[in-house]
Amino acid sequence: MKVVVLGSGIIGTASAWWLRQSGHDVTVVERRTGPALETSFANGGQISVGSAEPWANPQAPWRILRWMLREDSPLWFRPRPDLQQWLWSLAFLRECLPGRHAHNVRAMLGLAQYSRATLQAMRAELGIAYDHLEKGILTFYRGNQDFELAQDAAGLLRDLGVDRRIVSADEVVQIEPALAGSRQRIAGGDYTASDESGDVHQFTAALAARAAQAGVEFVFNTEVTRLLAEGGRVYAAEIIGAGGQHGRLAGDAFVVAMGAYSPLLLQPLGIPCAVYPTKGYSATYRILDPSRAPQVSLTDASRKVVFSRLGDRLRVAGTAELSGYSRTLNGVRCEALTQITAELFPAGAVDLDQPHYWSGLRPSTPSGVPLVGRTRIANLFLNTGHGTLGWTMGAGSGRALADIVSGRRPEPEFPWLGL
Repeated sequence: MKVVVLGSGIIGTASAWWLRQSGHDVTVVERRTGPALETSFANGGQISVGSAEPWANPQAPWRILRWMLREDSPLWFRPRPDLQQWLWSLAFLRECLPGRHAHNVRAMLGLAQYSRATLQAMRAELGIAYDHLEKGILTFYRGNQDFELAQDAAGLLRDLGVDRRIVSADEVVQIEPALAGSRQRIAGGDYTASDESGDVHQFTAALAARAAQAGVEFVFNTEVTRLLAEGGRVYAAEIIGAGGQHGRLAGDAFVVAMGAYSPLLLQPLGIPCAVYPTKGYSATYRILDPSRAPQVSLTDASRKVVFSRLGDRLRVAGTAELSGYSRTLNGVRCEALTQITAELFPAGAVDLDQPHYWSGLRPSTPSGVPLVGRTRIANLFLNTGHGTLGWTMGAGSGRALADIVSGRRPEPEFPWLGL
């Protein structure tokens, strides 16, 4: 079949790779100048199977109420006259019910484990370098209450087979000595040794190059304006090219992997897509003293910030802002990342004077469970809604989507759309 993939982040590029491996003729359409220049450009860098859990949990509503008036809070809700924002928020509250939370964790974990194994196999086969480290992910908590509450979620993951080991504050510092100066701020932590980190942009760009060599056609600087459907099938994507010319791209099947922008394309067709943008921020710093900068990927659970060493850079990322589709940098939230970094690590470890700030729109579902599979239009497929776990779930989501398009049932247990 001729399959048209819309979007070239980690999700779209992995989908294109695996569709080509399944024998399909694949074209990828991307509005930017190259792959992985949107949400897959500068995220936190974690392959975090041990944290494959949704934001929606029984404690979340009370935390959000406490945070919503603080501009530097981990999650900042900015009410807008936007019906979709309010419908998404109501659905989010429903997913905070205890029974829903456990169900969602199981679904997310199944896909995350499959995806990490898929990524490891791709790395071994393709030899792609992306500043990856296999040193695990260490999560630490600043207060005893946060530490105790987190153990319920960690316990559920352990019951499902994740080796997320509880560690004392002293063990936190033993695992990552760069935190020694912050020992008094840490109540405890947990450590998932099997998790990884790496640069998603480097990986995706290299995978796109390999896919192009394998016969995938990438069409950049091209915007998809709408999908054209007739007789219960999509027959073409209407596009505007780099020169402003209008055109149509025909195909036998279409995959929407446009992240937070997916609902805008699907709405005219009446296809439900409960995805809303949650803006995340990152700061990238040059490492000045490798011996004092962290080696292990870290999560500051109380501040909802992650740290990943990417070669000679330290990537610091986090926060969530429900404020529509704006990617404008908020100076308060950017500066908060630098303040947290300065607070945790010794002076001179990284260059805090020249941060590279960035923001991206995470495509988030209320449940945290992404939308992967077939829609009610037989030849229209979704691969979107991965939220903070696009890098964690990307390789596996692409492989699973290729299976579905090819008429095969994917391996992991997951609520695939249309199956």
